[in-house]
Amino acid sequence: MLDKERKYFEAHRAEWLKTHPSKFVLVKDEELIGVFETQQEALVEGARRFGTDSFLVRQVEESEQIVYIPALTLGILRADSAHPA
Repeated sequence: MLDKERKYFEAHRAEWLKTHPSKFVLVKDEELIGVFETQQEALVEGARRFGTDSFLVRQVEESEQIVYIPALTLGILRADSAHPA
């Protein structure tokens, strides 16, 4: 899950460190959808655009920090684009 998005992120991390350090990127498939100041903004935009489809939000930093949200992973909490945040 999200293999394409992770590979795309890693391939562009060095470039984005120069142009978007410490920002949050929203990636879908092999496309940079947007750059955001906060993780919340990126997640809201991802849910609005893609609903329940998977997408990747990562902070552009030297080392990878993974945020694990159990409720989303287990399907207990679902992003619903019909209900804006």
